[in-house]
Amino acid sequence: MGKATVRLGYLFNRARNIRVGNLFEFAKQVKKVSKAPTPVIIADMLWCSVKYDMGFRDYAVWDIRLLNAKERATWMTHPKSFRITRMHNTPEGRAKLEDKRRFAREYADLLGRETVDLRDVDDAALAAFLGRHPKVLAKPLDGHGGGGIALHELSGDVDAAAFRAEVNAAGQTIIDEFIVQHPDMASLYPDSVNTVRMITYLRPDGDVRLLAAVLRIGNGDVIDNFASGGMFTMLDEDGVALYPGVDKNSNVYREHPVTGTSIVGFQVPLYDQVVELTEALARRTPEAPYVGWDLAITPSGPVVIEGNHNSSVFQPKPSASGVRTGLLPVYQAAVGF
Repeated sequence: MGKATVRLGYLFNRARNIRVGNLFEFAKQVKKVSKAPTPVIIADMLWCSVKYDMGFRDYAVWDIRLLNAKERATWMTHPKSFRITRMHNTPEGRAKLEDKRRFAREYADLLGRETVDLRDVDDAALAAFLGRHPKVLAKPLDGHGGGGIALHELSGDVDAAAFRAEVNAAGQTIIDEFIVQHPDMASLYPDSVNTVRMITYLRPDGDVRLLAAVLRIGNGDVIDNFASGGMFTMLDEDGVALYPGVDKNSNVYREHPVTGTSIVGFQVPLYDQVVELTEALARRTPEAPYVGWDLAITPSGPVVIEGNHNSSVFQPKPSASGVRTGLLPVYQAAVGF
């Protein structure tokens, strides 16, 4: 599929599905850093969507209104990320990562937890699983962005048939043992498993390029996803958080609002093992060279949560970091687009 075809198809779908309410919502976010009139912001947002292949959330989260044309041209965007996925990740690679049942089987040695698909176990086996793991996460088979995930804390004898009926009614098929995270990670926010997103590109010569290293932190939910109220910040080469956390509404946090733990300067524990695991995962998945890997850090080391074949984009927020250039040159050097 050619670059022009992918881009035109994406732009056509966006234009067809554009929601005016979204434009005004993102313009409202931009107002936190800009005094420009709303019509000016919206016009600029629309211009950037065409000129720089930029999503509306990209424009808002990365303070594009504050940047000049040269700076704007350095930002990686979600539409560009979508094109990399469509051009380089094969259908086989996407299926390998997206099918949670298949993922659990093919990466079983790196999961660090027990997981079952309700279609593969009877009530007796399910009861035994829940007896071993009274705290579990129930997930939809094809969920995205953390949607549809629920935490269940069970006690005593569990009615496996009733549990099965409950989670099936919620569209959940995969049951995961809840991960006990490293105490340093729990100090950020103990009510979710806080993760790192390592975005990689596997080059044809076998070289693994790390495009972005991201710390994701929960805030009010059992998962740390951006879409569920979580926040993110960027990590340096040693796994140290460089900037304050940012959430989807462009709120900025130097410390976590619940725990008071400082985000700037936070050291991800066992980070050398995180990098090692990330490279192993990338080399095991040549069918999908462009992946965002979500890893949890347990007391004994990192484990893989999932691989995202259509990874979100993460970059420093200018008003929070002081950084006015994005990661597009890093992606271009690795991918060659």
